[in-house]
Amino acid sequence: MTTLESGPDTRTSWMVCPSCAAMLYAKRYERSGRVCPDCDGHGTLTAEQRIEALLDPGSARVIEPPATAADPLGFSDSRPYPERHAEASRRTGMSDAVRCVRGVIGGAPVVLAVMDFRFLGGSLGAAVGEAVTVAAETALAARVPLVLVTASGGARMQEGILALMQMAKTSQALRELDDAGVLTISVITDPTYGGVAASYATATDIIIAEPGARLGFAGPRVIQQTIGETLPAGFQTAEFLLEHGIVDMICHRSALRDRLARLLALAADSERRVQAPDDANPVCSDATRLAPRDAWQSVRGGRGQGPPPPVGDQGRGVDGIVGR
Repeated sequence: MTTLESGPDTRTSWMVCPSCAAMLYAKRYERSGRVCPDCDGHGTLTAEQRIEALLDPGSARVIEPPATAADPLGFSDSRPYPERHAEASRRTGMSDAVRCVRGVIGGAPVVLAVMDFRFLGGSLGAAVGEAVTVAAETALAARVPLVLVTASGGARMQEGILALMQMAKTSQALRELDDAGVLTISVITDPTYGGVAASYATATDIIIAEPGARLGFAGPRVIQQTIGETLPAGFQTAEFLLEHGIVDMICHRSALRDRLARLLALAADSERRVQAPDDANPVCSDATRLAPRDAWQSVRGGRGQGPPPPVGDQGRGVDGIVGR
């Protein structure tokens, strides 16, 4: 008798879609990148699956961050924190909730940091903050773009204030990339909440979201209970955030690699033009060479005088919603 499971386990013939509960052939679900053929729901991918799907074959080179304190607060609830951490490590094969690599996408070099929600809910602790910071420093030293793929429930409560400090630490690392003119891109996957959403996930030059991905600091139920009002339909989903200018585009998982390759190629071309010894070059990355400008003029120029015009068929940003 065939066993039915709610997760994408290819040892069984059939499974239930996590999004719409439709019956799916498990191998077909895996071949489609864990995207439901009925509802188009994007299922969870592991860090390794993300890296394999995005990077050119054989190009991944692991970036090993320095070791951090294993249990800085001696935290214990119903179980000691080191025990929970060790179990998550055995189950996922990862040292913590993010994996960082150097590689190539479409021939363009890149540093990639990918979070894995299976590891304690993708929570942001000292090890994750250190790994993301080292990835940013690696991208800065090599002057290659940094791509962050996020999936998190927020800061790791077992590390208290030390976990919250990682928000400032990673944000500063991204600021240094911004000051150096190095492209940063975040890919928001479902879910991305808490300290990760409030720091490096939304501090990049370009914010891409998968369809239906949820992004926010606190969950909608907490917000609704706090303000005592009913929230709009689709609150905190990628589609709602695109409409309100929080994310730049929504990209289907099947098109994500090609989209990143195009953006990285544009960045590489821009970098070559900036470094070219041509006085007529219109691209300038040195703020000291720019003519003085009133701050309010810059704000008005960036905002425009109305809502951003649609690009293509739908959406805003570089290309709005990118379909299959």
